[in-house]
Amino acid sequence: MKKLLDRLAGSRQENPETPDSGYFSTMFLEREEATPPLVPWPLRASQLQATVVAPVDGAMKFARAWNNDRHAVTLAEGELKRLIGYLGFFSLAPDREVIAQDEQGDYLLIVLEGTIAVDRVQPWGGRARLGEARVGDLLGEMSLLDAGTRFSSCRTLTPCVVAVLEAGALDRMMHDDPRLAAVLLAALARRLSLRLRQASARLSALLTSGS
Repeated sequence: MKKLLDRLAGSRQENPETPDSGYFSTMFLEREEATPPLVPWPLRASQLQATVVAPVDGAMKFARAWNNDRHAVTLAEGELKRLIGYLGFFSLAPDREVIAQDEQGDYLLIVLEGTIAVDRVQPWGGRARLGEARVGDLLGEMSLLDAGTRFSSCRTLTPCVVAVLEAGALDRMMHDDPRLAAVLLAALARRLSLRLRQASARLSALLTSGS
């Protein structure tokens, strides 16, 4: 997160006349040829045969998930409505790979209903279960923020409803509503920090048990 903010600040200093809009949607072009091709959400949604959820229904599910998340930053009603305006809402059938390991992606998912498995695919084809995402959990946020490839594979275990934030929408939010974007990035930072703490605790326990 610090690297992301430093890069944003640096780009403004080097070219102060260049607006923020376009950063998240164009940074994915600054990759080496060996980088896997970008898989945007419209393409993935078509592959998944995702069904669009009515905005009113999606907004209600998202508001419920956001307000019940202790890691989320509290939003006023107007701010929550503005945030919802940047999202898309979709329903997914079971056994659908919503994120593929090692691909290049430009979107994150917020689980609003159902359960999604998070696996690490091994070189020999086996899958190591890293966890299961449920209501309120985020998937794919690291690749959205740092333009890196996806670390894991995410597949629906049950019928699911998800909210989708695409890079272009985050672009617009940063340009048109910077405070709202800062709130969202703060929520993402809290979640990433929690994951790092959990990973550190597991590593510490593993090293202790092996000593």
